[in-house]
Amino acid sequence: MFTFSVTDVRAVILRGRIDAFNNGGFRNPHYGLAPGRDEKPGLWLVGDEGVYILSNGKLAEEQRPLVIYAEECDPKTNPDYWHYKRQHFGADDGIDFLDAEMLVKLIMASPTATHLHIVMTDTNLSVSLIRR
Repeated sequence: MFTFSVTDVRAVILRGRIDAFNNGGFRNPHYGLAPGRDEKPGLWLVGDEGVYILSNGKLAEEQRPLVIYAEECDPKTNPDYWHYKRQHFGADDGIDFLDAEMLVKLIMASPTATHLHIVMTDTNLSVSLIRR
C-alpha cells in the first residue's frame, strides 16, 4: 500500500494544470503509445527508485516536475524503500495513470480525509481516502 497526503495530491494536480496551461496541454496518459488520444489531467503513479506521483502536465524544456513520494517508499526517509517497492509495486519499474478529475471528486466527497491510499495487486489498483 502507498499513502500520499491529500494536500500533496492537490498540489501535484494544481501544478499539472499550471504546467499544462503554460506549456501546451497534457502529456499522453498512454506514455506516448497512443498520441493524440485521451490527453487529460492526471497523475502518474511511478514505481522506479521508490514510488511517487507526478502530473502529466507538459513541461518546458529543462523544467522538472513536482514529485511526491509515497510515505512508505521514499528513498530519502525509508532505508527499506527498495524492498517495500518490490513487495507492493513489483520488481519491475512501471507507471499507472490516475485520472485527476476522479481524484478531485473523491477528495471533494470526503472532506475529512487526510491521505490518498493506493493498494496494488497483480491485477488491480484500488484508490481510497483515509483519515489519520
